[in-house]
Amino acid sequence: MTQPYDDDNVFARILRGEIPSYKLYEDAETYAFMDVMPQGKGHCLVITKSPYRNILDADQGKLAAVIATTQRVAQAVKKAFDADGVTVMQFNEPASGQTVFHLHFHVIPRFEGIQLRPHTGQMEDQGVLAANAEKIRQAMPGAS
Repeated sequence: MTQPYDDDNVFARILRGEIPSYKLYEDAETYAFMDVMPQGKGHCLVITKSPYRNILDADQGKLAAVIATTQRVAQAVKKAFDADGVTVMQFNEPASGQTVFHLHFHVIPRFEGIQLRPHTGQMEDQGVLAANAEKIRQAMPGAS
């Protein structure tokens, strides 16, 4: 049985400004920011501002908005880090590996021959996160 949306999850708290984040992009429907426990250089997240657990309960219009932002962020991280590719991941329910029950997409620049780090819960250095966020914002389509 699917659980109801928990409005105290970490991403809902980020959206309310209760937890700081390194913002990359924001519009009326979506918010993109750095993953504080990255599996690779430039790992970031794109979330919907609407309260959905995952793709299974999301409104299609809101889903379209978060996909559009995910594409925008993927283009930016590829450019910012001169990456060979970009991995986009999205998990639904515990059996799939979902640990934060708020609709989100992982966007990770990828490089030939370099594997993703395991998700250990190790926090990245704040200076590294800030620098990577600035690189991505500068590479964002439409950035000046």
